Amino acid sequence: MTLLKLENVTKRFAGLVAVNDISIEVEKGEIIGIIGPNGAGKTTLFHSICGFHIAEEGSIIYNGKNIHGLKPELICEHGIARTFQIVQPFGNLTLLENVMVGAFNRHAKYAEAREVALKQLDFVGLKSRAHIRMRDLTFPEQKKVELARALATEPQLLFLDEIMSGLNPTEVLEMIQLIRDIRDQGVTIVFIEHLMAAVMSLSDRVIVMHHGELLSVGKPEEVKEDPTVIEAYLGGAI
Repeated sequence: MTLLKLENVTKRFAGLVAVNDISIEVEKGEIIGIIGPNGAGKTTLFHSICGFHIAEEGSIIYNGKNIHGLKPELICEHGIARTFQIVQPFGNLTLLENVMVGAFNRHAKYAEAREVALKQLDFVGLKSRAHIRMRDLTFPEQKKVELARALATEPQLLFLDEIMSGLNPTEVLEMIQLIRDIRDQGVTIVFIEHLMAAVMSLSDRVIVMHHGELLSVGKPEEVKEDPTVIEAYLGGAI
């Protein structure tokens, strides 16, 4: 079942084409990795899907509905959540309060939102620290809380933007397992990542972007042997 379908999506900034004529489909239950050099348009594509930018051209169909042009909060209500490349915590709030911000997307009652938030903090292994302020956490811990906040919106489709950057090898392995566990709970995942070992390990399919365009789409083993991908990005690194 196709959960998300992009047709000819194009986003420009003052004449600069950041995303150029992108057409892709995301099937329910997939984990899709997106790779490409810095400036390839990966995050801009995320922004365009999630409502932070409005694409000038193309259509974005989610669950059979056109969500192109909707505001981020409405897209979130439809069941799409995301994390950001740069963690955006509410530093003076506790972990619990940060995650409750996401839970309030579905649950208006405080007690219900609190229950959902505690469940997600438990999932990422931080329930015991629920009442600590965000500003007192390490960077990797803040990434986990942002993930918990996104999950608290109860998404069907989750976008992760470089969630493994800045993590040590042990933390990377832990995050890989968390992502697999999220998918096992029925959430479809699209993630941007520069850590190629993680991309190749996690992804059912890999999308390669270059200069705002779609360079290659395929299974990890296919993409890593694609000559155009090797020349443009991988450089024989994998």
